[in-house]
Amino acid sequence: MPAGGSDRSALEIRSVLEIRDLSYRIGDRSILRGISLDVRAGETVVLLGRSGCGKTTLLKCVNGLLTPAAGEIRFEGQPVSQWNLIQLRRRIGYVIQDAGLFPHWTVAANVGLVPKLEGLAAADIEQRVDLLLETVGLPPAQFARRYPRELSGGQKQRVGIARALAADPPLLLLDEPFAALDPITRYELQKQFAALQKGTASATAKATLFVTHDVREALMLATRIVLLKDGAIDVVASPAEFLGARAGEARAFLASLEQEWNFD
Repeated sequence: MPAGGSDRSALEIRSVLEIRDLSYRIGDRSILRGISLDVRAGETVVLLGRSGCGKTTLLKCVNGLLTPAAGEIRFEGQPVSQWNLIQLRRRIGYVIQDAGLFPHWTVAANVGLVPKLEGLAAADIEQRVDLLLETVGLPPAQFARRYPRELSGGQKQRVGIARALAADPPLLLLDEPFAALDPITRYELQKQFAALQKGTASATAKATLFVTHDVREALMLATRIVLLKDGAIDVVASPAEFLGARAGEARAFLASLEQEWNFD
């Protein structure tokens, strides 16, 4: 074995998601340019950037919904291009802004969908659903038999997170999941999500790729912040490092924090 080979293997095991020199185009327009990024188990990598910078496009490439023009994405060590797309998507939890729940299914049925597709026994599915609903703050005796129309926006997002976790996926993709909520509910869910990732409310923290344009949310939730600008990575930093970043785009986001409470 070449020198350093064992260290490289260990790194590959820890890296649930590896993105190398990824580009995506629509016609002559570049949406993503030369993206390289790893996401490891237990960390939350926040993709921060303005609308149109390529954040959601990157998530869709990871999930096999879009095909890159160049570069490679590896999930659990295997190129996404070689995965069966159905199996790939069952191995990745995906949470979108409006939760995307099936309106004519109960909360329990929505959360238990992927475990059911994976062939788990009904009793095991019920136990898993109950555990996850408790984890996200929705007591199953009160919420399992409700329908999405009977839930508030924050409750729907909690169900969406529970559903994303239902098959115990190694990777979570979250596309501005709290953006449409009122400030108080949003803050409560941010705190709850942070607790889940730290393992205080969940047995296993996940590798997470989280999209937002809210710098406050990024600073609160991220292990690392990846700032995108015009489809390329502009800054990669821990939250503490980001606060001291000198790049122009980072300073523009940080200035929004400084201006938030300026009523002059």
